[in-house]
Amino acid sequence: MFTVLGNRERTAGGMSRRRLLEVGGAGMLGMSLPKIWAAELLQPIQAARAKQVIFVFLYGGPSQLETFDMKPDAPSTIRGPFQSIASRTPGLRICEHLPRLADISDKYCTIRTVNHPQNDHNGTHFIQTGHPLPPAQRGSANVAATDKDWPAFGSVISYLDRQSHGPPAFPPYVYLPRLLGHFAGYDINGQYAGWLGKGYNPMATHIRKRAPDDNPYFRDCTDEELNFRFAGLDPRPDVTLDRLDSRQSLLEQLESEKRRLDQARRVVDFGSLREQAMNMLTSPEIAKAFDIRREPARLRDRYGRDLFGQSLLMGRRMIEAGARFVTVAWDMAVRGDDTTSWDSHRSLTRIMKDHLLPGLDRSLPVLLEDLDDRGLLDETLVFVAGEMGRTPKFLNRGAEDGRDHWTYCFPALFAGAGVQGGITYGESDSDAARPASDPVSPADLAATIYQALGISPHLRIPDAQGRPVALVENGQPLDAIFQ
Repeated sequence: MFTVLGNRERTAGGMSRRRLLEVGGAGMLGMSLPKIWAAELLQPIQAARAKQVIFVFLYGGPSQLETFDMKPDAPSTIRGPFQSIASRTPGLRICEHLPRLADISDKYCTIRTVNHPQNDHNGTHFIQTGHPLPPAQRGSANVAATDKDWPAFGSVISYLDRQSHGPPAFPPYVYLPRLLGHFAGYDINGQYAGWLGKGYNPMATHIRKRAPDDNPYFRDCTDEELNFRFAGLDPRPDVTLDRLDSRQSLLEQLESEKRRLDQARRVVDFGSLREQAMNMLTSPEIAKAFDIRREPARLRDRYGRDLFGQSLLMGRRMIEAGARFVTVAWDMAVRGDDTTSWDSHRSLTRIMKDHLLPGLDRSLPVLLEDLDDRGLLDETLVFVAGEMGRTPKFLNRGAEDGRDHWTYCFPALFAGAGVQGGITYGESDSDAARPASDPVSPADLAATIYQALGISPHLRIPDAQGRPVALVENGQPLDAIFQ
């Protein structure tokens, strides 16, 4: 069964006579909405390489010149403060502070030519959806999400899964350790369902800081702090399962009447949210999945006891439990303090050497190895990226010591699900400023992710006005990176 704008229609062999007549009819210019959609639904489903995705989002924009696209022969004003080292990938030299990632580069593919024109943090929308912000620009300083934004990858996957399989047993789209920007008091665009409706928003955990200026990404966290629970879904001690059942019955009666009177999308969204919440409250399996203390202490030590490492470990637990799309964000921890994230305007040398690069190098290799050891890497697509890179010119002016925003050439990593490890895709110019070959857009990345999941990038879904819109525009899957 497939649901289109609230109307359940059988597809393929079970298609209704009315639907078949619409497909065969002329319609306006031979392209009526039912005809378009029916034709697309009759297309065979692609073979999926991946069952699920882990998206490691490095907010702020890691510098390409201090990570995976070093230019040791460039002038000092370009190459920056660090040396390069050889990796297992032929021709790929990466930062000296990433030795473990250099040693396991045969497990991932390095994309060196991601680019887009939105040179500010609103690139978070582009990199999490495959689409630029809507035409009504909000300016570089306004990163707040709206209900007009394009839905995130995880939201689209949640929507498609629900149409095909009904309500999920486990949240399909999970955001760890907190929604992007919330540590610093922002609500950043690109991570939500946007016009698809709130019912497809991510289920996000709500890890708290010790104090406003605390940065749990730069320190070890206690088990008490690592309470991975969905905000607002922990039952009160006085609410028994019997009372929950009674509440559910009452809600069902009320919502049945509301649905009879109002078939708007917002009501459907409310219903799906209530359904997911009830599953959270009553499922012991879900409670176990979110209890990181069940993991062996030795493995937790390998991931690192900081928030990034433990969130990656929780991300692996989420896909094991049934999540389809998990985002693990290394976020800005303190409002206005770019030294707490990858937004390296200042103090780049110290922050990257002492915290950012060692943290990434400690935890990301363990995630890939852990997935591989458990037989999950072959069915899990791992995608690592920020929303931008940094300027080729190194700004070493005393305390500033950094690089500014640069979206015109930056790296990303793919691993798992048939991705060829030990290769590079694309080459930048001598300053890592522009692609010299094989440029990659966020739309290309989106097409690659969808196709790996067996979802055609050309599939159309209804937008806020009910019009069919393609999942990806002007993007092509990176078929060359797969075996």
